[in-house]
Amino acid sequence: MIVLIVVALLALFAIVMLAKTVKIIPQARAGVVERFGKYQLTLDAGLKLLVPFIDKVRYLIDLREQVVSFPPQPVITEDNLVVSIDTVIYFQVTDPVAATYEIANYIQAVEQLTMTTLRNIVGGMDLEETLTSRDAINSRLRGVLDEATGKWGIRVNRVELKGIDPPPSIKDSMEKQMRADREKRAVILTAEGQRQAAILTAEGSKQSAILNAEGDRESQILRAQADRESQILRAQGEGQAIQTVFQSIHDGKPDQSLLAYQYLQMMPKIAEGDANKVWIIPSEITKALEGLGSSIHEIAGIPKDATPTKRVDMGPTEPQLPQSSADRELSGANEAVKEAIAAAESAAVSGRAMPPDPAAPEPGRTDAPPPSDESSPGEPPTA
Repeated sequence: MIVLIVVALLALFAIVMLAKTVKIIPQARAGVVERFGKYQLTLDAGLKLLVPFIDKVRYLIDLREQVVSFPPQPVITEDNLVVSIDTVIYFQVTDPVAATYEIANYIQAVEQLTMTTLRNIVGGMDLEETLTSRDAINSRLRGVLDEATGKWGIRVNRVELKGIDPPPSIKDSMEKQMRADREKRAVILTAEGQRQAAILTAEGSKQSAILNAEGDRESQILRAQADRESQILRAQGEGQAIQTVFQSIHDGKPDQSLLAYQYLQMMPKIAEGDANKVWIIPSEITKALEGLGSSIHEIAGIPKDATPTKRVDMGPTEPQLPQSSADRELSGANEAVKEAIAAAESAAVSGRAMPPDPAAPEPGRTDAPPPSDESSPGEPPTA
């Protein structure tokens, strides 16, 4: 029984000795070993052996980068406005011994140092500069913290300002200012849009006026050309009508009695109208009346023998308009075709019958010999 108790005590002692001798340090950790309360060595990751009951792992330091978020702290700006700023610190322990023995609580030290440094930096800025200079504040704060925490075995990698909250009254004023600025920009954009619209409308009106003017000019030119051609056609028609009437009069061989009769038929037209109370009979009418009963008297200006001495050339029956080169070529081709058709018809007729003698006079017509160029004395010249 006593032997069993001794064996059990020896086994328990061996287990305790083994636990005190062997230490396992996790990855990214560092163990600070003290011997009799004094720093002895620093253990890195892995299996380590210690002197039992003499060496002791006092602290196990985390060597990874750590993130610490500090609650918002009130900070007074240069223009005496209180803003709340909360920060985030990214730091890493580079010297476990210094982080253990140089500072009691390095996290609290970093927090307090951050707040004091932040008050110094923001105290020299106004509110507008504070809200718009986050990068500058971060850089200055990181530089001060990195310099101050170097002796503590800590390296500050990054400092970020999570939020900068001004007082509610300042927020309201800033919102109003922002709203006014946006309204101003909206009015400016609206005015620019209206200006662009007015410019485009004016350019469109200008182009429209130019096109309308060009259209009016072309229409006036075409209308003038049409009026010119119509006047040419009307003048040619009137000329041909006069030539036709004049030729018909000469072909009819009018005498003194016919012209006197036509003169008398114009008398009722002279008396037409209700306002004609008194009208004067020309002296030629009495001579015309005498000419109806006797051929001895002659009306002055009306020849006794109205036979034409020279036949008037009637000219072309179709109105003549200025022709272009293409129209002249087309008309020449048409004339050539007509001449060819006329030649074929004449050849066909000559095969059936002999053509009449052109020198023979026409039956039932006797042409008076043309009078001499000198008019007989006492007779008026022929028209």
